[in-house]
Amino acid sequence: MGADRERGDRRTPARAVAYAACGVVLLAGCASMPDSGDLRGVDSTPGQDTQVRVFAMPPRDDAPPSEIVQGFLEALTSDDPSYSTARQYLTVNAARTWEPEKSTTVLADGPGSEAVPAGGREEGEDYAFTLTGTKVATVDDQQSYTPASGDYSQPVHLTRDKKTEQWRIDVLPQGVVMGKSDFQRNYMSVNKYYFASNTTSAVSGQPMTVADPVYVRERVDPMTQMVRSLINGPTSWLRPVVRSSFPTGTALQKGVTALTPDDQNKLTVPLNDKAARIGQDKCDEMAAQLLFTVQGLTPTVQEIALRADGRQLCSLAEEESSAVAARGSETHPDNLYFIDGHHQLVRMASSAGGDAKAEPVPGALGDGTKPVRSVAVALDEHQAAGVTVDGKNLYVTSTVAGSPLGDPVLQSAGKTEDDRLTTPTWDAQGDLWVADRNPADPRLLLLQKGRGEPVKVLTPRLDGRINAVRVAADGARIALVVDKDGKQSLLIGRIERAAGSDDKPSVSVQELRSATPELEQVRAMSWAGDSRLVVVGQESGGVEQVQYVQCDGSIPEAGTLPGLTEVTSIAASEDSEAPLFATSKDGLLWLPGGSGWRTLKETASVAFYPG
Repeated sequence: MGADRERGDRRTPARAVAYAACGVVLLAGCASMPDSGDLRGVDSTPGQDTQVRVFAMPPRDDAPPSEIVQGFLEALTSDDPSYSTARQYLTVNAARTWEPEKSTTVLADGPGSEAVPAGGREEGEDYAFTLTGTKVATVDDQQSYTPASGDYSQPVHLTRDKKTEQWRIDVLPQGVVMGKSDFQRNYMSVNKYYFASNTTSAVSGQPMTVADPVYVRERVDPMTQMVRSLINGPTSWLRPVVRSSFPTGTALQKGVTALTPDDQNKLTVPLNDKAARIGQDKCDEMAAQLLFTVQGLTPTVQEIALRADGRQLCSLAEEESSAVAARGSETHPDNLYFIDGHHQLVRMASSAGGDAKAEPVPGALGDGTKPVRSVAVALDEHQAAGVTVDGKNLYVTSTVAGSPLGDPVLQSAGKTEDDRLTTPTWDAQGDLWVADRNPADPRLLLLQKGRGEPVKVLTPRLDGRINAVRVAADGARIALVVDKDGKQSLLIGRIERAAGSDDKPSVSVQELRSATPELEQVRAMSWAGDSRLVVVGQESGGVEQVQYVQCDGSIPEAGTLPGLTEVTSIAASEDSEAPLFATSKDGLLWLPGGSGWRTLKETASVAFYPG
């Protein structure tokens, strides 16, 4: 906390008094409780221990305007659930109208405070400041994260209370503002789960769950925050393609302020009467949504019970959830696939990591009948789609020995290899996606079940040429690497499907947003979790790096991975237990947990998991 604001216009010394009791720390500036000796101020918040809650001190008597502003900014970064201490820095009217939950603005450094020349003098009756900084992101009232850029400049006005003669803030921006490191200390990213509106698993026929990442305050009862957020519904960006099983108007039962699992790792959620008359199937789906959501916070939760109208509606245990809904992250791939030095498709058991032995995949793509430069294997691993070495033809065939290759299902008329077909990708419904990069007719295409007449996917407001495509296992989101003026960016879009003509669906990719705003060149990417991707890229003037990113454009706390050079592909699974692989000039590489990359004996140009 202190590190951010030290880089701002910090003119008030840390007036620190610390009080610790039952895991609670009170501070002004930032302070800690020493083991012995006098109390003293420190430069950073002891916020790494999640059991410690940090609270700011209220304003002291006769504090000057500059100290009032800085104390207020300090209070915004505390763990006060309702910002009651921050409100003490405001006038009565400002405290009543200020809405801290409306938004959070994240700055590169802590907000600076610049006195406005015409703002008055401390011996006068009013004083003005401007809060300044460089924007990094915003979190809206739905707790949705969006990368941002540009200058931040907001006015703050103070007045002297006529009765108490104390300075208080009477004009301020809505929401809260803080530096990046304070945000990372105070907030955590958690997925809440909904069901894809128009996508079911091709394997089980069950509804597919879709992760909706939001940011919650880490030490302010995040479990209750997440349950409320889940019940309130999906964020605006995801809402058009998902549904929730919670009936409209459902809320926590009146008077419920905190939710805690019992000693049997069972979480009971009391709901209002809007949920009292739901059927068993809907209740199970609601419980599954809650279970998947709270396990992101507390993995030990093993059962969800729902109550309303004084009775239990249903109960769902972890082992029963797979019969209710399908999750991409719960599907473990049997094999890792790669293309060897002879342009043939080979595979090895994913569970064996770097000790596995590769073998050709049965069928025409693995026996040398049709050399390929890129391949995608369906999630059930029964079909494969391969693009020929010249990038011109796309074939779909079975992974069973002796299966006929047949004719290509798609051909590109691009004049060069780089102007033809991208690597294809399969979704959970068993549909195949690929982009044709022909400058004369660039298209994103969908082949239902990997065959038939391709459906042209509409891509409104897409600015640039698609170089890579990867559909999330849920079938509701798609990742695209898009080239514009030599810059390659990773964009995430929402897949919308509707009934079309001639039995063909109408499919579009809407509201593309950047997942890597800080990277200028994205060279490879793969989904690596319900809302996470692994990316190979570099910043302007920087070196190539491998890192995890969230699909909302934020970066996880442990985002950076050991570096590689000249990477040609990265292989990750939405099942986080599957090991990470990559290919580079050195061949096939494997990243065991907690160590660096290891080079394997196999020769490979491209590596990938099913999907």
